[in-house]
Amino acid sequence: MTQSLSVRLWMSAALLLASFGLVQRAEAVPSFARQTGMACEACHTVYPELTHFGRMFKANGYVLDNLRQVRGVNARREELLDLSQTPPISIMAQVSLTQLQGSVPDLQNPAAPGFAQNGTVAFPQQISLFYAGKIAPLLGAFIQLTYENDAGSIGMDNIDLRFANMHILPSDQSLVYGLSLNNNPTVQDLWNTTPAFGFPYAASNASVGPLAATQVDGTLGQDVAGLTAYVYWNECLYAEFGGYRSAKQEASNALTGAAGPLDGTVSNVISGLAPYWRLAYEYNRDRHSIEVGAYGFDVNLLPGAGDEPMPLSGATNEFRDVAEDVQYQFLGDEHIFTFEATRIHEKMDLNASFAAGAVDNVSNDLTTVRATATYYYRRRIGGSLGYFSTTGSSDTGLYPGAAPGDPGVVTSASGAPDTKGWMLEVNYVPWLNTKFTLQYTGYSKFNGGGTNYDGVGRSASDNNTWYALIWLAY
Repeated sequence: MTQSLSVRLWMSAALLLASFGLVQRAEAVPSFARQTGMACEACHTVYPELTHFGRMFKANGYVLDNLRQVRGVNARREELLDLSQTPPISIMAQVSLTQLQGSVPDLQNPAAPGFAQNGTVAFPQQISLFYAGKIAPLLGAFIQLTYENDAGSIGMDNIDLRFANMHILPSDQSLVYGLSLNNNPTVQDLWNTTPAFGFPYAASNASVGPLAATQVDGTLGQDVAGLTAYVYWNECLYAEFGGYRSAKQEASNALTGAAGPLDGTVSNVISGLAPYWRLAYEYNRDRHSIEVGAYGFDVNLLPGAGDEPMPLSGATNEFRDVAEDVQYQFLGDEHIFTFEATRIHEKMDLNASFAAGAVDNVSNDLTTVRATATYYYRRRIGGSLGYFSTTGSSDTGLYPGAAPGDPGVVTSASGAPDTKGWMLEVNYVPWLNTKFTLQYTGYSKFNGGGTNYDGVGRSASDNNTWYALIWLAY
């Protein structure tokens, strides 16, 4: 599909929705499907991976709709209100079963430890309530409120409040521009190569996770608030820049008992403003699209609470993340194929932690690589094969070993973060809003080693995980 044709199709879709409505039934991605009257295959390959049209819908602020509106104007015929009669609300539920290859120790009786029960049933693992769609003519939102069984409570999940507008330039090229107010760096991104909406799209919360992750890779998700500005020229060239501040949840000031100001009882608080940037280029032709891009995040953190609490002033730990990504997508009538990959490199200057004796090295680095190939036949049967790797500097302060009497498991005997493995996922999608998933994760290395990585006898392969999931959206 050429760029000018794609612009005309987008404008035609908007005109049809605004004027006549579509005759397709809304079958999935419930909030947006209800709002637009379009089946989820318009915006997604299989939820939540976006198509090019889905990326345009997101860039334009989630406001495209096909609902009856409550409207208000003033004496000058200026629009004061454009509110959908039916709010775009939906519910998502996940039920899962997780089986580890090797059971983990049961700490109930340290003198005679046994093993914890294997085969964890999560019913539910997660239930989310979404408001996702138009708020006002140029303002839309993706707001997720989630109950998770491991927390046992309801909390704020991903949020993307978006102002957007589109202009057609004299050259017949489109220019979309906007602002995103969000709480998770990359949640606002248009491609599924970046961490917030990257593969795996669902994962067990009952598995054993590695010690190391870069800051842009979900580490600060839901604990920050950021405002970014973006432009998207001719549906191909995308640029975004903005900054983040800490917005801690469930934190209170030790002196006043109020929600702020944040003090030394809170860990990893951003000092100043943490800049975030994104560049990407997408080329679309017929049923094919390819994107190449880069993104980055530079954050200075005040350690605050920890083994040795420190006030929120003075030296900081600086993390500079720079990442590259690529995506290829083929959308056929029967066959869908996607390849996605990203590489994130993080440079750490740990001045605050080093001065406190909490780490071995003043400077460290961490590199994460992920690549995934996904295929679906008629959007019903498909799966993914993924590879992941995290490598970096050894530091026993960051990646500690097991203390005497400690059962290990989530420790590193070598003080290294290296974790490598692969993931195989098979999906059956009988309806566009119902997915059955069987996922297997295999580790060749975990927290720095293949065998006895924790110094207490556990091997990387003991953390191999079978994960069965029922994913429903209504």
